[in-house]
Amino acid sequence: MKITLTKDEKRDIEARHKVERDGRVKDRYKVILLRSEGWTNKQIAKPLRIHEDTVSQHVHDWCCQHKIKPENGGSSERLTDSQSNELKAYLNEVTHTKVEEICLLVQQRYQILYSKSGMTKWLGNNGFSYKKPKGVPAKADLAKQEAFIAAYLELQAKTGDNEPILFVDSVHPTMATKLSYGWIKTGRDKLIKQTASRTRENIIGAINLSTMQVMTEHHATVNADSIICFLKLVATHYASAHTIHIILDNAGYHRSKAVTDYASNHNIILHYLPAYSPNLNPIERLWKVMNEHVRNNRCFKTPAEFKKAIRDFFEDKWPMLSQKYRDRINDNFQVITPAS
Repeated sequence: MKITLTKDEKRDIEARHKVERDGRVKDRYKVILLRSEGWTNKQIAKPLRIHEDTVSQHVHDWCCQHKIKPENGGSSERLTDSQSNELKAYLNEVTHTKVEEICLLVQQRYQILYSKSGMTKWLGNNGFSYKKPKGVPAKADLAKQEAFIAAYLELQAKTGDNEPILFVDSVHPTMATKLSYGWIKTGRDKLIKQTASRTRENIIGAINLSTMQVMTEHHATVNADSIICFLKLVATHYASAHTIHIILDNAGYHRSKAVTDYASNHNIILHYLPAYSPNLNPIERLWKVMNEHVRNNRCFKTPAEFKKAIRDFFEDKWPMLSQKYRDRINDNFQVITPAS
């Protein structure tokens, strides 16, 4: 677009530019003046250190509305109420990664032009923020999760002190360096040595939420035989218990005939979680705590060092830390709402 200014208009813009304190508005004045003097958008963008698209938007705003103040739809609403409601409903269903995509959508659907900064402001004003979505299992069943919680609460109510309830699961941490967020000096990178070693530990564990006691066993692999071996450990530990209730997921080896036969012959009742519901097994949170204390941002020199660190956590550190994590590792279950 071509900008043509009379001498009076140019003199007036130069005067307003001289007294203006907002740097964004001063840039707009400069764009208008330079464009009227024959500069291209590319030539203007370089000395002003702004994007060429921004220059184009400033030129458009001036040519169409003689607009100077950067109120690109964020501070003064340009969409009607019905258009805003329609756009918000759409954005609740479709996740865009770039503001430009939403600007283009609005332009095509409503013939209303927003700049990136204006649309960003509109999004903020209407309750949207730029963040990472939360992944959920695609086959999570809300009704089955709620049914499990009801059954669990009933089990809690009817079991006595001599009937422990344990949550059981297995985990397979690797020696590979696990990078994680942490406090780092602003403006600097923190370098951490990495190893891609595939050395792993196969751990079967159980947690009793009433005592926060954890039992673990390390195995070469996790299968029906190793699960039976772990159940023997549990049965020995709770030898005086009338019944041992174990809650675990639907892995094939958990449901194998050898495992169920052993459990039924040793006063162990197996309760299975709904499929795709790791949120209902508190021991999953224990594994995260283990990673925080053992693996995050740490490079192990040898497999022996890696394995010792994990064993030390469960044998030495956890007994001292357990009560601290009651608020985090508990049966205050959060159900997974299936994604639309």
